[in-house]
This record gives sequence, structure tokens and C-alpha cells, in this order.
Amino acid sequence: MPEPRESAFGAAGDQRIPHLSRGSLSIGEVLAVLRDDFPDVTISKIRYLEAEDLVHPQRTPSGYRKFSSADVARLRYVLAAQRDQYLPLRVIKEHLEALDRGEPLPAVVPGPVAVPPPGGLDAVDDDGGEPLPAEQFARAAGLEPEQLADCVQFGLLVPDAKGRHPAADLPVARAAAGLARHGIEPRHLRGYSNGADREAGLIEQLVAPLLRARSEESRARATEKLRELAALSAQLHMALLEARLRDLLRP
Repeated sequence: MPEPRESAFGAAGDQRIPHLSRGSLSIGEVLAVLRDDFPDVTISKIRYLEAEDLVHPQRTPSGYRKFSSADVARLRYVLAAQRDQYLPLRVIKEHLEALDRGEPLPAVVPGPVAVPPPGGLDAVDDDGGEPLPAEQFARAAGLEPEQLADCVQFGLLVPDAKGRHPAADLPVARAAAGLARHGIEPRHLRGYSNGADREAGLIEQLVAPLLRARSEESRARATEKLRELAALSAQLHMALLEARLRDLLRP
């Protein structure tokens, strides 16, 4: 029996991949392998990445997908590039196409190339558990109770009917707390909230057709589009802010 062939992603003998000696994995087995490192991955996400031509599993005569260890490694690269660098799928696909041409594969290194949205887009599908009472939320965020009240008054945070706050809003509250320590109070941040509302409305227009389709594949596509658009929007915001601040340092 021939030895497992080494792919451009590394040796085929990854001990985390079950049934490797049998040559290929079902999509369910691939999901089980990937979930240790990527808990949010779903079958719909894997199918979506296939539809986007990022992975190319074989098909059995009856139409079932069969993934090789190289396919699994390819999926790992895509998922890690999204999670660790917030790379859009277009860029990741260019990397993989370069690999297919025999060129070196760019390394995925820690540290995003674009600023992720607060809480990450995984918060779209995750409410972060039970909402926190205002006092507990403020303590976790580093806000004084009156500062939390100001964040609510000026539209930065929206509590539920019982006055509780979702844990997913903690990144916003912590950022407000940090700015307050520099003398920038919540009342000064109304423009941030209004700007975020406008950006969210623009992005919503772009993904609304996918969300209306209501299929798992369409939702996966919408999530990926939201992730990419949010990262690009945050990148633009940071670049514009840095450009304005650079003017302050010019002689």
C-alpha cells in the first residue's frame, strides 16, 4: 500500500483526522474534525466554501461528498485566515489559486489585517447567553452606573425591557469606559452610534436578498458577506481616522 502523500499544507498523516487510512471523509466527519479548532463551523459553511470553489471534494456515484486530508487542511487554512486575519474570501481564494499554481502559500499569522467588528460577527448568531443586570454589566465593562446610563441615553447601548444588557454589548461598553478615562464621555460619542446605524443600514441593503431566501446556504452566504463588509468598513474607518490624526503630527 503506498505511503500517504504530503500535500502543500503539510503531511497527510494528521492524527486528528479519523479514518485517514480509508482515504476520504464524509462531510459530517470533516465537521467533527474541524470543530475542535473552529467551534462555529457548520455543514452549511463547508458547503458554502465548496460552492465558492475554495475546496474540491470528490463525489461518490450516489452524489455524497468525500474529502481528502488535503481538503481538510485546505478548509483549515480558509477558516484560520478568516478567524485570525479577517481576510475576505476573495483574498483567501487568490492565496489558494497561487498554491494550485505551485507558488508558496502565504502564512496565516496571528493578528488581523482589518479591525474586527466589536464582538465579532459570530454575535449575529449568538446572543451571548442570558442578559446581565445593569449593575453587573457596568462592573464587567468598567463603567460607573451613571456612565452606563449615559451610554443608554446617547444611543450607544440598548437594554431590554427589564433594563438588562446582552453580554455581546460588552466590547462597546468597555470601549466607552476606556474613552471616558481620557475625558471623552458618552455624550461625545453620539456620532459613532449614528454612523454605525448608517453603515449597518447600507450593509443590510446588500445582504437582504440572501436573508430573504431563508435557506441554510443563503444564510451562510449572508454571514460571510456581512463578515467581509463589516471588516472592510472597520478597516476604512480606522484608515480614515489615522489619516486625520497624522495631520496633527505634521510640523
